[in-house]
Amino acid sequence: MPADEFILTLACPEQRGIVHAVSSYLLEHGCDIIDNRQFGDRKTGRFFMRVHFVTESASGAAPDAVALRADFASLAETYQMSWQLVGVDERPRVLIMVSKFGHCLNDLLYRWKMDQLKVELPVIVSNHRELEDVATAAGIPFVHIPVTRDTKVSAEARLLEVVDEYKIDLVVLARYMQVLSDDVCKRLEGRAINIHHSFLPSFTGARPYHQAYDRGVKVIGATAHYVTPDLDEGPIIEQELIRVDHAHGPEEFVVIGRDAECLALARAVQWHVERRVLLNGSHTVVFR
Repeated sequence: MPADEFILTLACPEQRGIVHAVSSYLLEHGCDIIDNRQFGDRKTGRFFMRVHFVTESASGAAPDAVALRADFASLAETYQMSWQLVGVDERPRVLIMVSKFGHCLNDLLYRWKMDQLKVELPVIVSNHRELEDVATAAGIPFVHIPVTRDTKVSAEARLLEVVDEYKIDLVVLARYMQVLSDDVCKRLEGRAINIHHSFLPSFTGARPYHQAYDRGVKVIGATAHYVTPDLDEGPIIEQELIRVDHAHGPEEFVVIGRDAECLALARAVQWHVERRVLLNGSHTVVFR
């Protein structure tokens, strides 16, 4: 029997009957649920759901994504849902932004090449040229957009042109060391992920790992979050922690910190493209 797999995600005000309504809809359309996750937030009064399901039809006439979306729209309106319904084989188009440090970029490229990260990578953007050869080796177009105080407005306008030109679904700041303007953050709301060390706000500015070493910290971490106008304070998707002790020097702190950054960012991107992350105000709901 021909079969197609889909993922339905939704968020709406909490009320009785939502799960029954969604399950009934899928049953009526000949769908079989493979995995279902749900969460009702009593504090915010919001309900969240992710359903992985398959359509099957002996006649080959199983509904496609267009038909499923059209039929689900009226149900979604009834329950005031914000929702998405996508095919499992629909790969989001991801733009990676990077500056001079390549550890997160290389980690994402490896996962992509091994097909662990099921995305399309049509372009890499950087404000420097140091990592252009990495993009070239991967066969990915590299766009250099230098940024200075005087050119920031035009540089961000060019960035948004690239986003539109390549039909980008998600922007990943893989150690991109420039602060995006409020306007760009708002344009990319919910579809831009950043990574930074988790020492903030204690150790700001240059050489944060050396500052942390001088203070004798015992845990090194990294935070992956959605980009918002509030610098490094967007909704957190994932955090990674690695213990250290007196035997680790400042340069080892840097290496360990980069490992943490790679892991946290990779998980956040993976969960986002698998439609496991739903925004809940300043928080996220992550169906792992």
